[in-house]
Amino acid sequence: MQFQLTATNTMTYSQLSHNAREIVARFTLATSQEVQLGCDWYPSALKIAARIGEKYGLSAETAAGVIAALSPNNRWERNIIDAEAIIKCWRAGGTRTDMLAVTCCTYGKMKAKAADILTRDIPIVEILNGKKLIEFFNCITNPMLNDVCIDGHAYSVWFGQRLTMKQVPAIGKKLRATIKQDYRDATAFINEELGEHYHASDIQAITWVTHKRIHNV
Repeated sequence: MQFQLTATNTMTYSQLSHNAREIVARFTLATSQEVQLGCDWYPSALKIAARIGEKYGLSAETAAGVIAALSPNNRWERNIIDAEAIIKCWRAGGTRTDMLAVTCCTYGKMKAKAADILTRDIPIVEILNGKKLIEFFNCITNPMLNDVCIDGHAYSVWFGQRLTMKQVPAIGKKLRATIKQDYRDATAFINEELGEHYHASDIQAITWVTHKRIHNV
């Protein structure tokens, strides 16, 4: 099943920016399974964080912070394995040096952020200190913030073409704000059309899953 959108009196397709329309266009290619997978993605990530946190005596938010810290250049399945490995080391009484020695598929400075989240009494977002990391953390832990995680795939969906990560430009503050607003506008349009209550993060995840299938990435 694929979704068909029609015009409404409240928000018309033509009122959307060109790039917001690209997001809507990608959404219309989503299968029912992809819509469900996208809607489940961030809630599932929170459940995983909560499960890890319960196992090692941490809050779900702290576990999610470690997951977010270790996410750059890391496949999701390995991201979870790495997060649990560092948390397990910490719970066993490992020092910061021990945690930094844990093998992870990300950058060393990201492991340092994960260790800081576990050992320093500083707000998690201050330790993450990176736009995409904070967006990822927010989408997992607090969907009501209506944040959107803008990575290379989200940019490609917004841009309307498949781009390699090398082709994705540096996303500065102004461009990032524009992309987020386009995702929110596209979400509002889709919700109005379909009578749904998607968060912008849901649409980002749905279009990400769909984009991956279409381009086999």
